[in-house]
Amino acid sequence: MAGKSEKEKKLTLPEVKKLLESIGEENLDQFQRRTYDYVSKFSKVDAEAAGKLVEKLVKEFGLDEEEAVQIVNCMPKSVDELRVFLAAGRKIIETSKLEAIVILLDEHRKPQ
Repeated sequence: MAGKSEKEKKLTLPEVKKLLESIGEENLDQFQRRTYDYVSKFSKVDAEAAGKLVEKLVKEFGLDEEEAVQIVNCMPKSVDELRVFLAAGRKIIETSKLEAIVILLDEHRKPQ
């Protein structure tokens, strides 16, 4: 692949699930099937909502894409849980912003 530019894109679990579904479950190898089982079990929103949430978290709340993907993958339910995902970035984010993020996540959370 000399001379070809590649760009890495971070995917949420629902996006991985959708991608694997597009291949077809019968065409997946062993590793892909295990991955599909995992993402099916732990996806907490649909792929379209996950993409929109990541975009909103990056644009409206100034989070890094990697932080936004991890937050969407885990869908924290409280400000304290949310702080765990943001602690490594060493950013100080106002509590009101964190509360707004939790409200945004609640709006897109699948009913259990």
